[in-house]
Amino acid sequence: MTETVQINTLSANDEFTAYVARPAKAPRAAIVVIQEIFGVNAGIRRKCDKLAEDGYLAIAPDLFWRLERGIELDPDVEPEFQRALDLMGKFDQDQGVRDIEATIAFIREKEGVRKVGAVGYCLGGRLAYMAAARTDSNATVGYYGVGIDELLREKHAIAHPLMLHIPTEDGFVDKETQKAMHDGLDDHPKVTLHDYEGLDHGFATEFGDRRDEDAAQLADKRTAEFFAEHLG
Repeated sequence: MTETVQINTLSANDEFTAYVARPAKAPRAAIVVIQEIFGVNAGIRRKCDKLAEDGYLAIAPDLFWRLERGIELDPDVEPEFQRALDLMGKFDQDQGVRDIEATIAFIREKEGVRKVGAVGYCLGGRLAYMAAARTDSNATVGYYGVGIDELLREKHAIAHPLMLHIPTEDGFVDKETQKAMHDGLDDHPKVTLHDYEGLDHGFATEFGDRRDEDAAQLADKRTAEFFAEHLG
């Protein structure tokens, strides 16, 4: 079952929407699905639906709501891709993480699910790292996060397991940045990094030209095993 819910901000002075996919039975845990720069579009909703099929309560908050509510863009349509880049430039990432924190609180308080993880893609991959350092997410996964080297100073705050998927030919993450991620995180007791040789940004998208089927299935299998281990 799917629906849209309203979530209060941490300050409780406004609210934003989130797409919810519910499992057929009582959820084994909950997972916040963190959008790409394209909004809560069909691909992100499908990520939620698949997690619900696996028994999780999955919620994707609309993190761009302060710029414009209900944004849905297609990365394979060039004008929409360019609009997404423009939105990313205007987006307050620190505020976005606070909205993720509010979503986690909503799940625990309103849905009564105590174990809550998060998974993010693209911009959401970066926000996933930030969430691992700044929220009490029980387990977090980031796919092709951009600019994580700039956030390594926060690694000491990562208290729960974090997995990062890194395509080695990511057009938005150069080799120097990838090396900095490995140098900074390989010895972190809570962090696991997986490289995907020859793959580009967006390889695990549900729809469109960017998807690489074999790599997407491998990464998603690792993610599923990670959540099964850490969310119970």
